Amino acid sequence: MINGRTTGTGNIAVRAEGLRKSFGKTEALAGVDFQVETGTVLGLLGPNGAGKTTAVRILTTLLKPDSGAAEVAGIDVLKNPEAARAAIGLTGQYAAVDEILTGRENLVMFGQLYRLSRKSARARANELLDWFNLTDAGDRTLKTYSGGMRRRLDLAASLIISPPVLFLDEPTTGLDPQSRNAMWTVIEDLVNDGTTVLLTTQYLEEADRLADRIVVVDHGRVIAEGTSDALKTQLGGERLAISVPPGSDLGLAERTLRVIAGVGGEADDGVQIDQGANQLTVPFPAGARGLAEAVRQLDAAGLEITDFSLRRPTLDDVFLTLTGRSAEDDETGAKAA
Repeated sequence: MINGRTTGTGNIAVRAEGLRKSFGKTEALAGVDFQVETGTVLGLLGPNGAGKTTAVRILTTLLKPDSGAAEVAGIDVLKNPEAARAAIGLTGQYAAVDEILTGRENLVMFGQLYRLSRKSARARANELLDWFNLTDAGDRTLKTYSGGMRRRLDLAASLIISPPVLFLDEPTTGLDPQSRNAMWTVIEDLVNDGTTVLLTTQYLEEADRLADRIVVVDHGRVIAEGTSDALKTQLGGERLAISVPPGSDLGLAERTLRVIAGVGGEADDGVQIDQGANQLTVPFPAGARGLAEAVRQLDAAGLEITDFSLRRPTLDDVFLTLTGRSAEDDETGAKAA
């Protein structure tokens, strides 16, 4: 059982083996391997350009790899793409619905694209509008929908045929916190009903909440995988975060805390400095017993502390340590490969 859900018999719903893909001289995937157990959520994380979207496009038959194997719902994606497409749903980073049509018309159109009769397509559209709390807006054009409503409709469109495997490529991009939480609840309901989900996201809180397992990719390679708790545990110990007044010497604070915490100067040592917020976070294996010494040493160095806290490692700490950048900084980077 993971995250309160039974993970089933160990059947594999999605399998990627040795996936390689280059675009000219750019190697987007350099031998990626991962698998998703039936009825669970795999969170695929990584910096922009790491290869997440390329992997999803291969697994959903939109792109052919240079080499490697891909399987969805027991179907070889490369040998039998049509059968694979019938077993999957896909919601991309941007809504694929037509804003000229009403919500209901969009869903009926998708149903007919899946070769449902018009009667069956309308019945399924009505079910999905009700499920996603869009019935009252069903006969309004999408021009009148909020961003959260559009994303819910886009997800509904990917469920027209009730696929056993659902690919969500950054499904909550651009949504406000309330709409994002509503989408998370919908995704959790889908998984509780047996749907397998592969989720790419740059919101680490999203991966923390939804993913049973996480795979971190960088430069087209898998660099870490495991449950969220396991990845955090690998970092070891707690984190000490301090805030200082504007104009304070954060460099001195960093050097002082490094000595106390026994942290070297490696690029992936987990130290985080936020100059704009006047904050510093360092790994602090001494835990609560070392707080008094830290305060004494910082005071002896002439540093005023406006706030400090001791916390467990977060998924953002994992991301920073593994990739050398925070996910928040990465959101402003180039579009993902």
